[in-house]
Amino acid sequence: MDSIYIATDEEIPLIARALSSELRRKMVKLLGAGRMNVGELALALDIPQSTCVVNVQLLERAGIIKTEQIAASKGVQKVCFIPHREIVLPILSESHMEEDRTIITEMPIGLYTDCRITPPCGIINEKEMIGYFDQTDSFFNPKRATAGLLWFTRGYCEYRFPKAPGVNNRNIKSIAISMEICSEYPGYNNDWPSDITLWLNGKEVGTWRSPGDSGGEYGRLTPRWWDLMNTQYGYMKTWRISSEGSYIDGVPTGGANLRDIDYSNQDFFLVRIGNREDAEFCGGVNIFGRTFGNYEQDIIFKVELDED
Repeated sequence: MDSIYIATDEEIPLIARALSSELRRKMVKLLGAGRMNVGELALALDIPQSTCVVNVQLLERAGIIKTEQIAASKGVQKVCFIPHREIVLPILSESHMEEDRTIITEMPIGLYTDCRITPPCGIINEKEMIGYFDQTDSFFNPKRATAGLLWFTRGYCEYRFPKAPGVNNRNIKSIAISMEICSEYPGYNNDWPSDITLWLNGKEVGTWRSPGDSGGEYGRLTPRWWDLMNTQYGYMKTWRISSEGSYIDGVPTGGANLRDIDYSNQDFFLVRIGNREDAEFCGGVNIFGRTFGNYEQDIIFKVELDED
């Protein structure tokens, strides 16, 4: 809990909402003293466990707390903890502060250049289903360019982000990839962990354990025709790689660093998102675009250049 996390523009409203509740502020104060499971939190606050779960989910979606599944005497238990000592809410966005030395590309989630997936799977846009549910050939339907949500049980999707002229190994300071994602379960299941990994040019950047396939309440942007019993929203996650190492939301992952990756012989960056074949929790992936979930964005790829 030593890191300082700088919130993005999209995260600020979620953080403000999460901390607007006295109950949730009490939760954060309790977790500041150490890890607690949901049952312990509910007992300490004298509230029903169901109420505790809902408020934990709000705090987690805002990035204020994190959860992980650990073995218990019967099955598994969800343990909550504080990942960052401080969260900074900037008045000026990064785009204003660094626009002269950053290159930002936003990729529609349906414009993957390769995928290897297994059913249950599907792809939809804000108006309709694309192809047929649980049919992998639907992922090659031309309408995939309009996708707002896609999901698969095992495998990956791969995207190519263009490398701007003049960008090379020597002048890249860092690369960050942001997207809204969660686990995949038929319908939804808020307690369904999935180890979701991101690779850059074939090198593993890091694995994030999604706590579940989120549903039960509409996502802020999710069209109301999409049944409430289906996946509704995900978690905004940012993978970042620099010469010092790899990070997820500012937390080191032990993955590759920029020195491990060579971009000199190709004119694109290759990003893969999915489950490792040997993942402890291979719980699938949902990827959200700008018309679904809680964040109005597709996949954002940001290259930060050295000042010189």
